[in-house]
Amino acid sequence: MSKSAIRIVNGNIITPYRMIKNGELLIQHGKIEAVCEGKIDVEAATVIDAKGQYIAPGFIEMHVHGGGGADFMDGTVDAFLTVAETHARYGTTALQPTILTSTKEQIIQSLALYDQAASSSIRGSRFLGVHIEGPYFSMRQRGAQDPRYIRDPDPAEYMEILASSQSIKRWSIAPERAGAIAFGRLLSDRGILPSIAHTDALHADVMEAFDNGYTLVTHLYSAMSGVTRRNAYRHGGVIEAAFLLDGLDVEIIADGKHLPAELLQLIYKIKGADRTALITDAMRAAAMPEGPSILGNIADGMEVLVEDGVAKLPDRKAFAGSTATADRLVRTMVKEAGISLIDAVRMMTATPARILGVDASMGTLVAGNDADVVIFDDNITIEMTMVKGEIVYHSSGSALSDVSN
Repeated sequence: MSKSAIRIVNGNIITPYRMIKNGELLIQHGKIEAVCEGKIDVEAATVIDAKGQYIAPGFIEMHVHGGGGADFMDGTVDAFLTVAETHARYGTTALQPTILTSTKEQIIQSLALYDQAASSSIRGSRFLGVHIEGPYFSMRQRGAQDPRYIRDPDPAEYMEILASSQSIKRWSIAPERAGAIAFGRLLSDRGILPSIAHTDALHADVMEAFDNGYTLVTHLYSAMSGVTRRNAYRHGGVIEAAFLLDGLDVEIIADGKHLPAELLQLIYKIKGADRTALITDAMRAAAMPEGPSILGNIADGMEVLVEDGVAKLPDRKAFAGSTATADRLVRTMVKEAGISLIDAVRMMTATPARILGVDASMGTLVAGNDADVVIFDDNITIEMTMVKGEIVYHSSGSALSDVSN
């Protein structure tokens, strides 16, 4: 479909704070031109009938490793494009590829491949820069991160990585590791988001990290400390610090497996929709059949088992990433946690857009923003995904016809 005028009609438009019943959306040249109740007068346009379904901003996925059988660590441009295409089918219009703990050489190679993929003709979700997850983590809280590569921040190493690419937008780190505070301050000064992750930090460590640029907690509750005892005295951990620091954003894996409904409700009650972003943390098995799979590079990554809708370590003692897609996150928040659809969508759109610094052009359906749009039904089943005015997925599998007013 061309980027000439498009009217999306007969839908319930979701804004961050209200629902516009029977609203219409006008799109021109890949941008939102108008959002209103009732009919928009335009001489000729392609008309898309939402058929009474929901019209929402495109979902923004800020922590994803793979999907459709591919992983960003696979070492090919095609892997990046496959993941982007896969997640677009489930409403994601923009995502931040995430690189796992690995060698310096693999990280640099993945960054180079990202740059090539970002300049290619992307077949689905567009890219928002790279998130490096590791290798500067707590060994005790490593989760499924490969222990062979976990280490303290090394200035010689990370300066070489930073020099290799301008596409690094976020780096997840355990702030208690030697040198992590100085590293976080350097990242923040360069406009890169330092995030707290895979960590055994105490509340005091988080306070220091927050004062030095760490403003996000990576997958809250997963691979991090809570209340702990040191020499008989109790100390708050990262979880408690995240709740106490109003200025600290959090992301949560809302796949219905990593966190039960009561914890999703608790996070929402304390942090609210404006400080909570939904993430899949999806690995290659997202949108694939269950069974054996690989976390990370297809050649030498970690063997995992996908069952019960989640990836697990072979001994089943811990999760090893999710197989969720963005629609499932919204569905879980609404159907299992009882959160309003408006707030659930906000946590998948406007909130991650603000955290990633792209809210000036995406994340909400307002005039002037990019026309990243999804249409879905009451079960959050995706009918259509549009990126900058172009339909990249439609459930019918066929092109929509132009209809003149």
